Amino acid sequence: MITRFAPSPTGPLHLGHAYAALTVWKVAQNLRGTALLRIEDTDSTRVRPAYEAGIYEDLKWLGLEWPTPARRQSAHYGEYDAVLERLAADGLIYPCGCTRRNIVDAGARPGADGMVYPGTCRHRAMSDANAGDGIRLNIRKALDRVSGKLSYIEIRSGQPQTIEINDKTLLDDIGDPILKRKDTGDPAYHLACVHDDAVQGITHVVRGADLRDLTPIHVLIQRLLGYATPIYDHHRLITDDSGKRLAKISKAKAISKFRAEGLSSADIKNMIGFKD
Repeated sequence: MITRFAPSPTGPLHLGHAYAALTVWKVAQNLRGTALLRIEDTDSTRVRPAYEAGIYEDLKWLGLEWPTPARRQSAHYGEYDAVLERLAADGLIYPCGCTRRNIVDAGARPGADGMVYPGTCRHRAMSDANAGDGIRLNIRKALDRVSGKLSYIEIRSGQPQTIEINDKTLLDDIGDPILKRKDTGDPAYHLACVHDDAVQGITHVVRGADLRDLTPIHVLIQRLLGYATPIYDHHRLITDDSGKRLAKISKAKAISKFRAEGLSSADIKNMIGFKD
C-alpha cells in the first residue's frame, strides 16, 4: 500500500492541509503502508522556494515523517512531454490558444473543472500548434479509444464501493481538460498527477472531497496510458465558520502563524477534529 500527500508550494500550508497530511499518514499507518510526500510545483508563475521550505517545516512540526527525497514535479517535465507525445500519436490531443475570456464569451457554462470548454479549437491538429498554445485532451475521441466500462473503487463511509463512470459526466460536466498550460508550457494537474501516481506506484489516493468530481478524468487518462487505477478515498474538508472551504486563494491562516502564536501540534489536531 502506497499513498501520498501532494501539496503545491504556491502559498503557506493552512489547517486544511494539516488535516489532509495527517489523514494520509493515518491511512498509511492503518494499512501498514507507506506515505510519500510529492511537491507539485508545476505552476511556475506562483511557486516560491520559501513556500516549499515551509511545507517541510510544517510537516515536521506536525510530527510527520516521509521517505526522502520527495519527488518534485518540476524535475520531470521531460516525462510529461513524453506522455503528450504518446497521446498525440493516437490523435487524442489538440492545441488550444483560447483565453478564459474567449471561453466565457463562447457561452461556456460552469462544470466540475471550471468552465466546460466549448470546443472552439477541437478541430485543430497538433501540427497546427503555435508558440504559447496550451494542449487539451479530446474527451470524445478518448472515450471512443477505451474499451469497456470505466469505473474505480472508492472508500465511502469506510467501505469500498465500485463507482461507475457515465460518459455524460466526462462530456458534459468536465469537457476537454487542459493537459499543458498555454503561455508557460507547464504540465497541468490532470497530466502530472496521473503520471506521477503511476510512476510512484500509488495504490491509494487519499485527497479532499473537492477533487472527487475530477476522478473520472483521471481514470480515463489512466486507461488511455495503460496505468493502474488506484483506490480513491476522498476525505472531508476543513471549513471556516461560514462553512466555506479553507483555501490559499482566500488567504486562510497559515499553520506557521499558529506555531508562532505558541500553539502545539496537539492544539491543531483539536481545532480540525483529527483523532490519532
